[in-house]
Amino acid sequence: MPEYPEMEHYRRLLAERVAGQPITNVIVTRPKSINVPVETFERELIGRTVWFVERRGKMLLFHLDNGKRLLLHLMLGGLIRYESHAPTAEGLPQERPDRSVQVTIGFPDADLCFIGLRLGYIHLLTVKEALARLADLGPEPFDSRLTLEGFKARFKGKRGSLKTAFVEQRVIAGIGNCYADEIAFEAGIRPDAKLAEIESESWERIYNAMHAVLKDAVAKGGYMELPLTNDDTVTGGYNDHCRVYDRGGETCPRCGGTIVQTELNARKLFYCPSCQKDR
Repeated sequence: MPEYPEMEHYRRLLAERVAGQPITNVIVTRPKSINVPVETFERELIGRTVWFVERRGKMLLFHLDNGKRLLLHLMLGGLIRYESHAPTAEGLPQERPDRSVQVTIGFPDADLCFIGLRLGYIHLLTVKEALARLADLGPEPFDSRLTLEGFKARFKGKRGSLKTAFVEQRVIAGIGNCYADEIAFEAGIRPDAKLAEIESESWERIYNAMHAVLKDAVAKGGYMELPLTNDDTVTGGYNDHCRVYDRGGETCPRCGGTIVQTELNARKLFYCPSCQKDR
C-alpha cells in the first residue's frame, strides 16, 4: 500500500500535469469505486477545473473550482497512470496501464489519468464531507507544529509496540508497514519495542529518523515501482535503498548482521537484532 512518500511523490507529479486544467471526460467502469451514481459523478466533474492537488496522509485531494473535492485512496493494489497525448522525451508514445482501470479522467490534449482501484476508492465530496473524512487523521510528519514534545505526546499512554502505533493513522498520518520499519532501523530501535519501555532519550532519535527517512524516500520516488508516466524514471527509486524492509535474510548494511523477518499483529516486520535495541 502506498504511504506518505509514494503519495507525496505522485502529488507533485500530478500537480505539474493537472493543476489549472479542466476535466474533459470521465469514464467509470466500476460504480462501487465511487460514492455517487455514475451519471452524477460525470456531470459534476466534466467541465470543472482542478485548482490544485493536496495530499493528506495516504490520500490525495483534488480541489475543484466549484469548491468540491475528489478524495482518492489507492489502498492495497491501487495505481495511478497518466497518459499524455504527446510522446515521451525518447519519442515513444505513452502506454496504457496493463492492469484493470476503474476510473479514467480526461484532460485537454487527450491526456488521460487512469486510476486502478482494487480496494481503494475515489469519492466526490463537499468541503464539509472531506473535512469529516479526514478528521481522525493524526498530524503530518513534517507539520511545523509537530515538535519533539508534541511527537512524544502522540505515543504517550498507548499500549503495544512502536510499529503498531506508527501505522495507526490517528497517531501520525501517512506512515505504514515499510516506513515504520525503516524509521525504526534508522533510529536503532526495534520496531516491536514496547512503547512503555522505550527510553526517554530514544524518542529524539525516532523523531529525527522519521524526518530523515521520509525526506529521503520522497526524493527517491518512494518504494513502489509504479511509474506515473512512460518516461518517469524516479518513481520506485527508494526500493533499492530500503535497508531492512523486505530484506529478510539479507546482510544488515550497518553492522553486517542478518536481517530478521517476522510478523507482528499479522503485519510483516523487518529488523536487525544486532544493531537495533528493544528500547
